[in-house]
Amino acid sequence: MADEPWAHNRYDLQQARSPDAPETAEFNDPRGDFGWIHSYETGSTLDGPGIRVVVFTSGCLLRCLYCHNPDTWHLKDGTRVSLERAKTALQAYAVPLRAMDGGLTISGGEPLVQLHFTKRLFAAAKEMGLHTALDTSGFLGARADDEYLRHVDLVLLDIKSWDPETYRRTVGQDIRPTIQFAERLAAIGKPVWVRFVLVPGLTDDPANVEGIARFVAPMRNVEWVEVLPFHQMGTFKWKAMGLNYELSDTSPPSPDLVARVIGQFREAGCRTR
Repeated sequence: MADEPWAHNRYDLQQARSPDAPETAEFNDPRGDFGWIHSYETGSTLDGPGIRVVVFTSGCLLRCLYCHNPDTWHLKDGTRVSLERAKTALQAYAVPLRAMDGGLTISGGEPLVQLHFTKRLFAAAKEMGLHTALDTSGFLGARADDEYLRHVDLVLLDIKSWDPETYRRTVGQDIRPTIQFAERLAAIGKPVWVRFVLVPGLTDDPANVEGIARFVAPMRNVEWVEVLPFHQMGTFKWKAMGLNYELSDTSPPSPDLVARVIGQFREAGCRTR
């Protein structure tokens, strides 16, 4: 993959690589022969079990205030890649990934924007004997039917807030689709790692944390709750894209705040890290 012109680093700003791409909100490709990819990463140990290849797709309908890759919001900022090319590139890593109990994680952006492309790439990964993980906000979870989820071994589900008003302020969308997707995953027993981004002054209210904790704790399919501290690594992208970054003066959470939130999840009965 290293010699592929679409193999960009996720921390690099990507803009207008596919200016003729369709608008993200209107995108509906029933075949999935091509996809738009922002970047990829090899050797990840944070996005599922083992050592993993992570593919970051373009296109997202959320506008998270703390998004560190706003250049994944639009398909036009990604590189158009054929499914066959993506499969060939993944195949080159299949043997070492299997040896390291790893696999493929598809993140974004939001992978479910490109429903059929990501489904077919997941299916190809399973044919290679790889573990598969979907990193999603759950907002488009209704798009992932049973056939799609059959190719997914693990869902990394971002529950960004519990309070509906805080959720809408944080991401610009409604929380209900994410909650409904989480309940569906629980009903079918699909393994899940819940992810919660801890932003001081935004998502850290004790009642907000408690709401997520009490919702998640009874779900036997939830293997982990991961508390992810807010950071400023994507600030330069907001500035470069001429976007108003409301959290420019927000500091990362203190160790005491992180410990308090982890404690809340654990006290509710969640396995947390």
